[in-house]
Formats: sequence, structure tokens, C-alpha cells
Amino acid sequence: MIVVTGGAGFIGSNLVAALNAAGRADVVVVDRFGSGDKWRNLARHEVAALVAPEELFTWLDAHAAEVDGIFHMGAISATTERDVDLIVRENVATTLKLWDWCTWRGCRLIYASSAATYGDGAGGFDDDPSLTALARLQPMNPYGWSKHLIDRRIARIVSQGGPKPPQWAGLKFFNVYGPNEYHKGGQMSVVPQLVRQIQDGKPARLFRSHEAAYAHGGQLRDFVWVGDVVSVMLWLWQTPGASGLFNVGTGKARSFADLARAVFVALGEKERIDYIDMPEEIRARYQYFTEAKMERLRAAGYDRPFIDLEVGVTVYVRDHLLAADPYR
Repeated sequence: MIVVTGGAGFIGSNLVAALNAAGRADVVVVDRFGSGDKWRNLARHEVAALVAPEELFTWLDAHAAEVDGIFHMGAISATTERDVDLIVRENVATTLKLWDWCTWRGCRLIYASSAATYGDGAGGFDDDPSLTALARLQPMNPYGWSKHLIDRRIARIVSQGGPKPPQWAGLKFFNVYGPNEYHKGGQMSVVPQLVRQIQDGKPARLFRSHEAAYAHGGQLRDFVWVGDVVSVMLWLWQTPGASGLFNVGTGKARSFADLARAVFVALGEKERIDYIDMPEEIRARYQYFTEAKMERLRAAGYDRPFIDLEVGVTVYVRDHLLAADPYR
């Protein structure tokens, strides 16, 4: 069996869909659903079991001989979350315990890190796994810090020749967009937010720049289609000899204005963009540029192309956001 923690979430549910499409019906989803529509992320897919996060390790111990590997996507992922004790319990303690469990059982582990580990980007976006390079990074929020703490701990274990799973990979996801993110509310990618504004007859709203080097809407991000993210994870599953810390982006930064224009084209609407002031409370921590260095993943053997922003936005808008059922 393959275990996907956070399997009803955004990236996790897209991974479950891809595993089903690849012929795997023995997928176990670990997640919470609450009272909203998050369950719809899995409505089309077959799963072997649903496990509550607090029951994860009891379930793993009872089914240890059947588990081939774990994709650990579950986390408190909101960059605005300020309950650090909650973040430590959910993001740090659980991941380290999974590392130990997978090491003990000889089970493969692929876990979600984040580009938030790079902080304001002043030190670049190189997924250098050395202890020296990791020590230079300064995340700007508790979420990014929690992911960085895990990356550093695992790097320390590996560098000292400590015990580790037979395959492990930490994936630094950049700005992922695509279907099944609707339960995230204000943490959704910009695409569905812009679509909603435009469908309501309003202009697209983007932040003004407060840095002279960037035009309004010219702030840059490495936007990556969720299908490409899943492709990387499936490749890792098919390539058990590949381990390490890897960026997962496109390697090409694009502006929010580019993104908005792609949405207007996909909707067949005339471009109308309003620029609004960035809230004071986020200006000091705002990232104006992110762009993944992709050489290490390429050197490990991943050679598939990443789709262009305009193509990904068009697929997302026309095949999902405008569809009667937007879920994958």
C-alpha cells in the first residue's frame, strides 16, 4: 500500500488521482475533512482506507508489512498561522516520527518541504543540501521555519551517516496552482481568486509594488502547475535510487501581471487590472521574486518539461474552474 498524508488536500488529492490513474487502488489517505467540501477532492477516486491523523502511527504499526512507501503531504500550510505550538506538533514532530518509522521499517519516504524555507530570497533559491548552505536560510514565518527545521535535521542525519529510509526526498514546492485547492480559502493560488473577481464583473486586483525595481504587478513568482508537481513525485516513486532535497518549480519566474493576462485570455475577457496597496503588515516580509534552481532535480534524472504558465492557466480555467464539477 501507498500512504498519502494530507491526501484529501490540494497536492495530496492530485497525487491520489494520479496513483489511481497509474493503476494503484491500494492508496491510504490520512487527513481531516471537517464540515466543508474538502471530501469532494477525493469524490472521484478509489482509496483503500481513510485514517485520521491522530491514528496514523497506530495504523502504520498494524499494517507495517503492507506499506511500500509514504508520501507525507500533510501539514499546517498556512503562512499566516501563528499558533507555533500547533505547527511544531503537526509539521515537525509528525515528520520526524515518520522519518524514524520509515527508517525502522525500511519504508520509502517522500515529504513536502517548501520554498518558504528561502525566506525573502536574499540568499537565492538553490536547493543545496549542505549544512552550511541550509544554515544561511532565514524563513520569514513559522510555517517556513518548520519546514526548514526538518530539512536541516534530515541533512544533519544524512551528513553524519545516520540511519535513514531506503529512499527519501524532501520537495521544496514553489507556487503551485491547479484544481482541488478550493478548500484553502484565502490561501488558494491567485488564479481562482482572479477568476471570481472577473466573473463578478470587477477588474482583476493585484498588489502595487512598493519596490522601485518592480512595476505594479511585476512581482515575480515561480508558478508551477500541480500536474507537474505530481509528475515529479511519481518519477521519484519510479526511481528508488533518487534521494535528496529538491526544488519543485519551473525554473522560470513570471509576473503576477502575466498570470492575470493569462486568466483574461482563458476567460475570453478584455484585460482590466486594478492595482491596490499591499497591506502594511505584510510589506516588510513580502517576497518580490522567487525562482527555483532546478539543476539538482535534472541531474538526478528528471528530464520532463514543465508546462508554460499560459497553458497551465488555460487548462485550469477552462477544464476546471468553468466546469460544472471543478474537481479533479
